[in-house]
Amino acid sequence: MATTAPSAALIAGAAATSLLLGVGLWFSFAEGDGLAACRDGGGVIGADIGGPFTLTDDTGARVTEEQVLDRLTLLYFGYTHCPDFCPTDAATMAAAADMLAERGVDVNTVFVTIDPARDTPEALAAFTDAMHPDMIGLTGSEEDIAAAARAWRVYYARAGDDPDYYLMDHSTFTYLAHPERGLLDFFRHGDAPEVLAERTACFADALR
Repeated sequence: MATTAPSAALIAGAAATSLLLGVGLWFSFAEGDGLAACRDGGGVIGADIGGPFTLTDDTGARVTEEQVLDRLTLLYFGYTHCPDFCPTDAATMAAAADMLAERGVDVNTVFVTIDPARDTPEALAAFTDAMHPDMIGLTGSEEDIAAAARAWRVYYARAGDDPDYYLMDHSTFTYLAHPERGLLDFFRHGDAPEVLAERTACFADALR
C-alpha cells in the first residue's frame, strides 16, 4: 500500500509553529556569576533549566546526565526525521565543535530525540555519525524523553496522524551546559557555528 509524504503546507506550518514556540520561551538574566561577558547581552541564566535524566545512548547503553554532560556540552532536542531545523542545528553544533577543537577546547555534542517511536539507537547512530564522529544520540521511552524535556523546558508535540509520516513541533534552542555550573548559555536556530564557537570558547577560558 502506497504512503504519502507530508505536504509542503504541513511542513511549513510545523516549521512556523516551532519558530514561534522557540521565540515564546524566555530566559531571565541577572548580574553576578562572573560569566556575563561571554553571553549575548550579558547576565546569568536565571531560569531553572536542566536536571537529571536517564536515557539510552546510540549504542543501546543506559546513561545518566552525569555521564553525558561530563564537560562543556552543546545539547539539542530534535528528531532524525526533521526536514529542516534539526539537521541544520546538529550540523551547526558539529561545525562549532570542530572549530573549538582547533583551539584546544574539548566540547561534547549531544542530540536528544523527541521522537522515540522512530528514533531507535540505531537510527540515532546513523544520524549522529553523519553529523560528527563524536556526537552522542540519546533516546528512551516516552516517559524518559518527557522527563528530560521537562527538565530542560523543551516543548514538543506530534503534528499529524499518519503513523509513519508525521512531523514534530518543538522548540529549537541549543543549550551550552557545564557539569558543575549547569546551564551556561543558549543559542537560537540560525546562529552561525562561529557564534557558538566564540561564546563557548569564552566560557571555557573563564572557567579554567
